[in-house]
Amino acid sequence: MKMFINGQFIDKKDRIAVTNPFNNETVDHVPLGDISDAKDAINAAFKAKKSMRDLSSRKLSRILYDIHHELKEKSKEISELICLETGKPIKDSKIEMERSLQTLLMAAEESKRIYGETIPMDAAIAGKSVFGFTIKIPLGVVTAITPFNYPVNLAIHKLAPALAAKNTVVFKPSMKAPLSALKMAEIMGQHLPEGAVNAVTGSSNVLGEEIITNPLINKISFTGSVSTGLSIAKKAGMKKLTLELGGNDPLIVMDDANLDAAVTAAVGGSYLNAGQVCIAVKRIILHNNIADQFVEQLVSQTKKLKMGDPMDPRTDIGPLISENSAIMVEKVVDDSIKNGAKLLCGGKRKGAFYEPSVIDNVHPEMKLVQNETFGPISPIIRVKTLEEAINVSNNTPYGLQAGVFTENIENAKKAVQGIESGSVLINKQPTFRTDNMPFGGFKMSGIGKEGVKYAVEDMTRSKLVVIG
Repeated sequence: MKMFINGQFIDKKDRIAVTNPFNNETVDHVPLGDISDAKDAINAAFKAKKSMRDLSSRKLSRILYDIHHELKEKSKEISELICLETGKPIKDSKIEMERSLQTLLMAAEESKRIYGETIPMDAAIAGKSVFGFTIKIPLGVVTAITPFNYPVNLAIHKLAPALAAKNTVVFKPSMKAPLSALKMAEIMGQHLPEGAVNAVTGSSNVLGEEIITNPLINKISFTGSVSTGLSIAKKAGMKKLTLELGGNDPLIVMDDANLDAAVTAAVGGSYLNAGQVCIAVKRIILHNNIADQFVEQLVSQTKKLKMGDPMDPRTDIGPLISENSAIMVEKVVDDSIKNGAKLLCGGKRKGAFYEPSVIDNVHPEMKLVQNETFGPISPIIRVKTLEEAINVSNNTPYGLQAGVFTENIENAKKAVQGIESGSVLINKQPTFRTDNMPFGGFKMSGIGKEGVKYAVEDMTRSKLVVIG
């Protein structure tokens, strides 16, 4: 595949292979872009600002509906690309495309709902007989940088709101999984004015500085690691930022919980996309009174999962994005076992595959749960009280989402008030997300909110109009 800059497909002599993590076969190649390509994309986006601003909201909404229609027609093709380049099971890749299409529809609708407000100017002495109101205007050029784990959906969450607010975009997908995202960006760009959508590929070390620091960029929306997010924040200057930097999300199960529902939530939340999800269940915090029964059911359900070829619709667990990623998971699990944790099932690696694993007797200070372990792991931490569970939940630098299973409203209220995270979900796993809800964390999990309405709001700025 090729880059897409100023309405043109751009190739380069040097190219990067995109590899299927299931069998290590090359899926395709993408160009190894350089600084000149980044500058071309930024300049094209800057020049396209007027064309985007001149579109009526009605026309822009209609274009987004047209993009939705074409993406829907090509949904099967793009789902298969997601599966091939990431190793995500095909049934989950199809769900990603369904969510992406829904997100795009929300943006098409939201593009007609960008409202200002009237200001009661006469509330001040000098404002008598003066009228005031605000209008929302686009920021200008938005840089969007996305990771591998949801290559289309996370990209749509950035591009669609940016475009709905009449911005232009310079988009850099992950080089681990750029193909499906490039296909999506190309379809978008072909429906919009030239330069409105630009997609560049290449090394982050080469392209990153330019697409972050260039003075023509007005906003950066990034999803990825804490270290990269902090680096972007230091370099961005006065640009607006949305940084989604991952999580270490707890699932608390109290002794009054519906255990069957909690176990089902834990299985789905721990192993979705082989655990490579920022809101995956990273820590299962159990009240002592129900811990043994919960763990027994969890192990039983975990052993039923099918690991294998991601293109097989029966597969539940595919490979991690690379063998190195699986090796990192293997090391941190082995370290926890050496320090007293107990492996109840799983724990074996073969290439990029790592078995879904339940690990009991985990202590909150272990690396397995202090850091974000991006793999199919269910670490069990046992506690005596809700207060202890809340303290354990808060004992990491992250604060993205948390799930709490309880039938007691007072427990729910205490959890909502005490847990330091952007979302607290009662009787849902932290992996739960609808694409219209405000999404974003506290602490080192980032700044800003995604979710279409909230992202559109953050893609605009307010201008005050006063009439005397």
